[in-house]
Amino acid sequence: MPYALMTGGGKDSTLALDRARRAGLDVRLLAAMYDGTSGRVRYHGLRKQLLVAQAKAIGIELIAAPTPVHAFEPVFHDLLDTLKRRGVTGVLFGNVHLTDIREWYEQRVRAAGLEYVEPLWGDPSVEVAWEVVERGYRALVISVNLDMSAVGHLGKELDADLVTEISCSDDLDPGGERGEYHTFVFDGPEFRHPVGFTRGETIEAEGHRILDLLPMNGQLGASLP
Repeated sequence: MPYALMTGGGKDSTLALDRARRAGLDVRLLAAMYDGTSGRVRYHGLRKQLLVAQAKAIGIELIAAPTPVHAFEPVFHDLLDTLKRRGVTGVLFGNVHLTDIREWYEQRVRAAGLEYVEPLWGDPSVEVAWEVVERGYRALVISVNLDMSAVGHLGKELDADLVTEISCSDDLDPGGERGEYHTFVFDGPEFRHPVGFTRGETIEAEGHRILDLLPMNGQLGASLP
């Protein structure tokens, strides 16, 4: 049975792919939604070009759907229809604890006649973060919530030292489950080769401070306001 993975390029969706493949699931497609105006994953600030580069490094085709905020749901329905036409029978997600988000996606995926799979669901978020590191994935903190103390971790690699530091914080979830931080995974066991990028400027949008990663080929999309 062929599956697709919904991804934003971060650690949780990458680990969901890792676990699914180790469990024997046939993950044939990656699927993503991004803001059609900025050309970036919302809140992550990740350029679509980096998602494309990541998919190529993993060796799985990416279907990326642009959407304005007010049309997210109809675009998501269209994306599910596209996946079904491509022969997908189930969709994987990297949610861990957020019940409202899971319910929203699960209702729509099942209504479309597709299986809904959550490989990470219910695990302690600190164990998820540690598994990412221990499996050998390399992830960079590319977005932080300006209202939380994780703001000082922008641009750091999610390694054992950083997971330990975040775990010792009184106000931070180790896995960023409350939106404290978002990551971009650029290398690891599922990758055929690392994703090439350069660090750009630091920008702010929608309450987040974002490290702008630039694709190595220099082809840039739209800028954040």
